[in-house]
Amino acid sequence: MKRSPSPLRYPGGKACIFDMTKDILVGHNLNGWQYAEPYAGGCGLALSLLFDGIVSRLHLNDIDPSIATFWESVLVYTDELAERVENAVFTIEEWRKQKQIQKAKLTANPIDLAFSTLYLNRTNRSGIIGAGVIGGLAQTGNYKMDCRFNKVDIISKIYAIAKRQMDIYIYNLDAIDFIKKLENQENLVLMIDPPYYNKGQTLYANFYRHDDHAKIADILTNTTLPWILTYDNTLEIIELYQDFNKYSFSINYSVAKKRVGNELLIASPIFNQLTHHHLTFLD
Repeated sequence: MKRSPSPLRYPGGKACIFDMTKDILVGHNLNGWQYAEPYAGGCGLALSLLFDGIVSRLHLNDIDPSIATFWESVLVYTDELAERVENAVFTIEEWRKQKQIQKAKLTANPIDLAFSTLYLNRTNRSGIIGAGVIGGLAQTGNYKMDCRFNKVDIISKIYAIAKRQMDIYIYNLDAIDFIKKLENQENLVLMIDPPYYNKGQTLYANFYRHDDHAKIADILTNTTLPWILTYDNTLEIIELYQDFNKYSFSINYSVAKKRVGNELLIASPIFNQLTHHHLTFLD
């Protein structure tokens, strides 16, 4: 599996399907196109595609101000963010301080919020901002809170991304508003990875209810942009996208414990019927 170029850990992150996504885009002559994600999260897949020259430009959106501010800071306040990483300390007192910044995210200083997001993402269980600290508050677990915080590696990734700042655009919009905003862009493909239908509330700051999932299905049904959609494999999602080709594929999860899960990939009509060794077509 290709190593993720993202400084963030993300539950359900899709960097692991890089090869499959690359093959699909290249196989349909979409390499060199612009690429957009309404739910950017950790951006591992998007960054991999950009760094490998498969796509030319990234439009990355996240409705969570913590995530959008982090990515904006990587591009705009690169040195300041890298310095915060270099000087990071790992105590429960510091962890609690970073938690407080998240509670005031709408008024926080951008650098403070960006570092808080990275700090908690790297010191919390499974990278979930609202989760508990690795090793517990007493730090008596087998792993301590800094075990996922490799300063050299994180700083290296931050600078690698910042070098491509002219090719990366960050948005802090609702997913539907973001898709509408890009509707008239030429040579742009959407890669959509919404919050999971099941267990989304436990993984994401902005989880979806059924009506929210249905609204996404409605806008994708009517957009002229080509799109690829990934979801947890549920009957409800299959029903919402009954008129589109659907495929199952396996993905490694790292939430709670490592396991292999079965997910859906759904594609707009421009992709016809996909054939790939990772995909199983669902009749």
